[in-house]
Amino acid sequence: SLSFAQAPLVKCFHEEEAPLRVVRFNGSSVGKRFYGYAHWHWAEKVDEIFELQQKIFEKDVTIAELQMENDMLKRTNERLEDDVAELAIENTETKEIIGAPRADRKWVAFLVFSWVFFSFILLLNKQ
Repeated sequence: SLSFAQAPLVKCFHEEEAPLRVVRFNGSSVGKRFYGYAHWHWAEKVDEIFELQQKIFEKDVTIAELQMENDMLKRTNERLEDDVAELAIENTETKEIIGAPRADRKWVAFLVFSWVFFSFILLLNKQ
Protein backbone atom coordinates (compact mmCIF):
# COMPACT_ATOMS: atom_id res chain seq x y z
CA SER A 1 0.00 0.00 0.00
CA LEU A 2 2.90 2.35 -0.69
CA SER A 3 2.23 5.36 -2.78
CA PHE A 4 4.60 5.85 -5.66
CA ALA A 5 6.33 8.64 -3.77
CA GLN A 6 7.04 6.20 -0.89
CA ALA A 7 7.98 3.25 -3.07
CA PRO A 8 11.53 2.02 -2.48
CA LEU A 9 14.11 2.91 -5.09
CA VAL A 10 15.05 -0.29 -6.84
CA LYS A 11 18.14 -0.98 -8.86
CA CYS A 12 17.72 -3.63 -11.49
CA PHE A 13 20.05 -6.45 -12.32
CA HIS A 14 21.72 -4.08 -14.80
CA GLU A 15 22.49 -1.61 -11.96
CA GLU A 16 20.05 0.96 -13.36
CA GLU A 17 17.47 2.76 -11.25
CA ALA A 18 14.01 1.35 -11.97
CA PRO A 19 11.07 3.62 -11.10
CA LEU A 20 7.78 2.01 -10.12
CA ARG A 21 5.16 2.46 -12.85
CA VAL A 22 1.61 1.33 -13.62
CA VAL A 23 0.30 -0.04 -16.93
CA ARG A 24 -2.06 2.64 -18.30
CA PHE A 25 -3.12 1.27 -21.68
CA ASN A 26 -6.21 -0.87 -22.02
CA GLY A 27 -5.64 -4.56 -21.96
CA SER A 28 -5.31 -7.50 -19.58
CA SER A 29 -2.43 -5.81 -17.71
CA VAL A 30 -4.09 -2.44 -17.08
CA GLY A 31 -3.35 -1.22 -13.52
CA LYS A 32 -0.59 -3.77 -13.00
CA ARG A 33 2.58 -2.39 -11.39
CA PHE A 34 6.05 -2.83 -12.86
CA TYR A 35 9.51 -1.43 -12.46
CA GLY A 36 10.21 0.28 -15.74
CA TYR A 37 13.25 1.53 -17.56
CA ALA A 38 15.04 0.14 -20.62
CA HIS A 39 14.48 -3.30 -19.09
CA TRP A 40 11.26 -3.87 -17.13
CA HIS A 41 10.01 -6.43 -14.60
CA TRP A 42 6.64 -6.96 -12.95
CA ALA A 43 6.58 -5.42 -9.48
CA GLU A 44 5.31 -8.62 -7.79
CA LYS A 45 8.38 -10.54 -8.93
CA VAL A 46 10.76 -7.77 -7.92
CA ASP A 47 9.02 -7.39 -4.56
CA GLU A 48 9.38 -11.13 -3.94
CA ILE A 49 13.07 -10.94 -4.79
CA PHE A 50 13.49 -7.88 -2.57
CA GLU A 51 11.81 -9.68 0.36
CA LEU A 52 14.05 -12.72 -0.16
CA GLN A 53 17.11 -10.48 -0.30
CA GLN A 54 16.03 -8.89 3.00
CA LYS A 55 15.66 -12.33 4.59
CA ILE A 56 19.09 -13.34 3.30
CA PHE A 57 20.57 -10.12 4.71
CA GLU A 58 18.97 -10.77 8.10
CA LYS A 59 20.30 -14.35 8.09
CA ASP A 60 23.77 -13.06 7.16
CA VAL A 61 23.65 -10.64 10.10
CA THR A 62 22.58 -13.45 12.43
CA ILE A 63 25.39 -15.66 11.12
CA ALA A 64 27.95 -12.88 11.64
CA GLU A 65 26.72 -12.30 15.19
CA LEU A 66 26.89 -16.03 15.95
CA GLN A 67 30.41 -16.22 14.49
CA MET A 68 31.49 -13.35 16.74
CA GLU A 69 29.92 -15.07 19.75
CA ASN A 70 31.61 -18.33 18.75
CA ASP A 71 35.00 -16.59 18.52
CA MET A 72 34.45 -15.03 21.95
CA LEU A 73 33.51 -18.42 23.42
CA LYS A 74 36.62 -19.98 21.85
CA ARG A 75 38.81 -17.33 23.50
CA THR A 76 37.06 -17.90 26.83
CA ASN A 77 37.55 -21.65 26.43
CA GLU A 78 41.26 -21.16 25.73
CA ARG A 79 41.62 -19.03 28.87
CA LEU A 80 39.79 -21.67 30.91
CA GLU A 81 42.02 -24.41 29.49
CA ASP A 82 45.07 -22.35 30.50
CA ASP A 83 43.63 -21.93 34.00
CA VAL A 84 43.00 -25.68 34.25
CA ALA A 85 46.56 -26.39 33.12
CA GLU A 86 47.92 -24.01 35.79
CA LEU A 87 45.76 -25.64 38.44
CA ALA A 88 46.98 -29.06 37.35
CA ILE A 89 50.59 -27.91 37.82
CA GLU A 90 49.76 -26.48 41.26
CA ASN A 91 47.95 -29.71 42.14
CA THR A 92 50.99 -31.75 41.12
CA GLU A 93 53.28 -29.55 43.19
CA THR A 94 50.96 -29.88 46.19
CA LYS A 95 50.86 -33.66 45.82
CA GLU A 96 54.66 -33.70 45.72
CA ILE A 97 54.81 -31.73 48.96
CA ILE A 98 52.18 -33.88 50.64
CA GLY A 99 53.72 -37.06 49.30
CA ALA A 100 57.19 -36.20 50.66
CA PRO A 101 59.04 -39.11 52.21
CA ARG A 102 57.83 -40.10 55.65
CA ALA A 103 61.17 -39.12 57.27
CA ASP A 104 60.77 -35.53 56.00
CA ARG A 105 57.28 -35.32 57.48
CA LYS A 106 58.57 -36.68 60.79
CA TRP A 107 61.33 -34.08 60.78
CA VAL A 108 58.81 -31.25 60.18
CA ALA A 109 56.56 -32.60 62.94
CA PHE A 110 59.55 -32.77 65.31
CA LEU A 111 60.50 -29.14 64.57
CA VAL A 112 56.93 -27.94 65.15
CA PHE A 113 56.65 -29.90 68.37
CA SER A 114 60.02 -28.59 69.62
CA TRP A 115 58.97 -24.95 68.98
CA VAL A 116 55.71 -25.51 70.82
CA PHE A 117 57.55 -27.15 73.73
CA PHE A 118 60.15 -24.34 73.81
CA SER A 119 57.36 -21.71 73.83
CA PHE A 120 55.65 -23.53 76.69
CA ILE A 121 58.88 -23.58 78.74
CA LEU A 122 59.36 -19.83 78.16
CA LEU A 123 55.84 -19.14 79.36
CA LEU A 124 56.41 -21.15 82.54
CA ASN A 125 59.65 -19.30 83.31
CA LYS A 126 57.93 -15.89 82.97
CA GLN A 127 55.46 -16.72 85.73
